[in-house]
Amino acid sequence: MMHQELAMAFIHNFAIGRQSFSMKKLLFIFLILSITVDGLAQAQKKLMSKQEYIARYRDDAIRDMIRTKVPASITLGQGMLESEWGNSKLAKNANNHFGIKCHNGWKGATYMMDDDAKNECFRKYKTVLDSYNDHSDFLKSRSHYAALFELQLTDYKGWAEGLKKAGYATSPTYAKDLIKIIEDNKLYELDKMGAPPAKEEKVIAKEKPIEKTTPPVKENLQTIAVTRQIKLNNDVKYVVAAKGETYYRLAKLYNMNVGQLFKYNEVEKDAVLSPGQVVYLQPKRRNGPVDCHTVKAGDTMYSISQQYAIRLKILYKKNRMKPGTEPKPGDILWLKATKKKIQ
Repeated sequence: MMHQELAMAFIHNFAIGRQSFSMKKLLFIFLILSITVDGLAQAQKKLMSKQEYIARYRDDAIRDMIRTKVPASITLGQGMLESEWGNSKLAKNANNHFGIKCHNGWKGATYMMDDDAKNECFRKYKTVLDSYNDHSDFLKSRSHYAALFELQLTDYKGWAEGLKKAGYATSPTYAKDLIKIIEDNKLYELDKMGAPPAKEEKVIAKEKPIEKTTPPVKENLQTIAVTRQIKLNNDVKYVVAAKGETYYRLAKLYNMNVGQLFKYNEVEKDAVLSPGQVVYLQPKRRNGPVDCHTVKAGDTMYSISQQYAIRLKILYKKNRMKPGTEPKPGDILWLKATKKKIQ
């Protein structure tokens, strides 16, 4: 390796100048130099880049935005700026990306480190998302930041300048530095994912809540809240579409290719989502969670495949039906075994 060659060159030149220098001492110097340079090289390799930071924590920033209404660009940008792109000692050892100290009332884990004073107490988090949540909750709980929450979610400049004006940071260039990070990395694109209105949209309940044995086609929610839950149907992850939602927005939200969502849900590229519709985040199964389904009025092969998280093609095959045909009310569709062939 290059650093070993440099070490050998150093020893060679040193030896020429001092012929009496013992070989053991030369080898010892070579070993020390190799270990030192190796250590520095390894440390440099482990440093997280800006791109890696964004890729790793963008979804956490979006989830926090949906919950707290703090723009994802602001949370991610501040985290990058204040944690040295996730490479600070506090970020690595305590998942603390904002330098939040313990203060009175903190009952969580702690991390001791020299800062303004020796051996100061900092909050330690289980995950970086916990750090994001705590930071946003801090902003929401302080009256001098209240004006920020009157701004549009996409007004990252207003948020950056407002933070500085409210006394968040002492650096005179804090707002400018934060805006530069957001614009250089196009973090403002993430804020668009929080565009749905903060008010909850009421949905009339038509079916029972989802159960593992008899999953419904649509989730029965009295309200579709902005904060979303990922649930399981037939051991397949899914979410429920909110008003105005699209497959493209969900793909961005869960860091997926939109083509995957189309494929997993067996829909065309121009498909439109409706509130309460189930959207699978993984491929559906080859078998249903129950043995069979009795067809009711309004049932279609597709709605049944979505209801039980079973692939549409497999559902047709199990029931020896021609793709595109539909069952009649009262028909029995097999979900696990294949329908026996009539002799």
